[in-house]
Amino acid sequence: MIPNQDQFREWFNVEIGRTPKEELKSEKNFFEIYDMFVNEESINSQWNFRTLQKMKTQKKVLEEFDHDISFEKFNEQYLSNYQRYLEGKNHKNSTISKELAALKWFLKWAMKKGYTKSGEFEKFKPKIKNVQKKIIFLNKSELKRFTEYEIPTDKSYLEKIRDVFLFQCFTGLRYSDVFNLKRSDVKDGYLEITTLKTADNLIIELNSYSRKLLNKYIDVEFEHNKALPVISNQKMNDYLKELAELAEIDELVTQTYFKGNERIEEVLPKYSLMSTHAGRRTFVCNALSLGIPPQVVMKWTGHSDYKAMKPYIDIADEIKATAMEKFDSF
Repeated sequence: MIPNQDQFREWFNVEIGRTPKEELKSEKNFFEIYDMFVNEESINSQWNFRTLQKMKTQKKVLEEFDHDISFEKFNEQYLSNYQRYLEGKNHKNSTISKELAALKWFLKWAMKKGYTKSGEFEKFKPKIKNVQKKIIFLNKSELKRFTEYEIPTDKSYLEKIRDVFLFQCFTGLRYSDVFNLKRSDVKDGYLEITTLKTADNLIIELNSYSRKLLNKYIDVEFEHNKALPVISNQKMNDYLKELAELAEIDELVTQTYFKGNERIEEVLPKYSLMSTHAGRRTFVCNALSLGIPPQVVMKWTGHSDYKAMKPYIDIADEIKATAMEKFDSF
C-alpha cells in the first residue's frame, strides 16, 4: 500500500525525530516568524505606535541586508557584517546599538519559542563607542522667558502648544500621558493616572501652575473627554521649535556622537533641539535644583531606579555649584 502525503510526512518526522510541532515551525521562514514576534510582543508589551514603526523599519533593513536571511546564519561574523552594513547607511552609533539590541531581542524570543536552537548570536558583543545624550531642558530663566513671551496675533496657534508644554514642565508627564489625560483623571488637587509607557499608577499633586493651565480649559470640550488641547507629537515638536526660537531660547548646545570610530560634534541653538520630552526633563531638572529629594521626584515621574535619575541629579549638582558662585559678589 502506497502511503498518502500525510502518512509519508508522519513517517518522515518519526525517522528524523521531529515532532509535528517542530515541523510546523520549520516551515515558516525568518520574516514570517519576525511578523509573529512583532504581533505577539506589541500586544504583550503594549508597544506604542513609535516602537511598532521602529520594528517594522528594522524588518525592511534586514530584508535589504540579506533577502535569504535565516536563523542559522546568525553567528558573530554575520552580525559583525550586519553592523558594518548599518554603519554604511551612515547611522549614528547610538542608533546601531539600539538596532542590534532589538534584533537580539527577537532572536532570543525565537530561541525561546523553539524556532531556532542556535545561540551563537549571544557571543556577539561589539564595543560600540557611545556618549551620554545631552539632556535638553529649560532652566529657570529660560522657562520664565518662554512663559512670558508675548505670542504675536498671527501665531495664536502657538498658545495651546505652549500651554500643553508648560503643563509637562510643571507635572513631569510624558507627551503620551498628557495626550491621554482625561478630565476624570483630574481629582481634587492631584492627577491620578496609569502611564501608557510603563503602566505605572501615579498620583501627581497639582501646583498653582498646573492647576491654572487645567482651569484655563475647564469649559472647553475636547474629543474623548480630554483635559487639554493636545495635537500630534510630530506637529507639536515642530511648533515647539518655532515658539522656542521666537522666545529666544537660543543658548548654543554642543551635541557629541560617534559614527563608527569618528567622534562628531555639532553646535546647535537650543530651540532646534526642543521636543515634547524636554517638558518632562525640565520638570525633573528644576525639581531637583529646588532641593526636592530624588525619591520624591521619582514618585511623580515613575522612574524606578536611581540609574535613570543620575543624569538629572548631575545636572542639579551643576546648577547648585553655579548658584553658590553668586555669593562671590555678595
